[in-house]
Amino acid sequence: MQISFRGFSHSDAVADAIRRRAEKLDQFYNSVISCRVMVEAPHRSHSRGNLFHVRIDLKVPEGELVVGRDPPADGSHKDVYVSIRDAFDAMERRLKDHGRRHRVRVHLNGRGAAAHGRVIRLIEGPEGYGFLRTEDGREVYFHGNSVLNGAFGRLRVGTEVRFAETQGEEGAQATTVEPVGRDGRHVVPRAS
Repeated sequence: MQISFRGFSHSDAVADAIRRRAEKLDQFYNSVISCRVMVEAPHRSHSRGNLFHVRIDLKVPEGELVVGRDPPADGSHKDVYVSIRDAFDAMERRLKDHGRRHRVRVHLNGRGAAAHGRVIRLIEGPEGYGFLRTEDGREVYFHGNSVLNGAFGRLRVGTEVRFAETQGEEGAQATTVEPVGRDGRHVVPRAS
């Protein structure tokens, strides 16, 4: 998470509001790699006062999503919190659309079926991640946030998974990981 201010002084309250909204983005797409937010007060208009512009750059395994528009003419973006709300609402819509398109595209491998593999290494901690071995012997990285239904803590070495793969900056990366049962079907998560 990177927050920067241009045209006005840094504000802890504004930065906290941005962090709270950014944390919620994982609800809409769980493979967000990084988030950069720029809050700008570009110029002071005599008729409208300071209008805030908020730009959000999200990096996801498939590329980058950007939201950033000029403030509306109605003057509603005189309040920095309204500008933040509007920008994050727009990003949530973009993420939902991106997630829907991506799920349709990647859940199938080249043979028309979900790719399968087994977990071979798990790294616990706040930045939990792991590696799985594909059916063709390749090793694929996955982040804990990529595991569907918050099931990272229930994974064990040897767990069979169904996954969607993409090419990340450092090689193959699973964008979604879903534990499967002995018969290859989806495992229904236990109630918490």
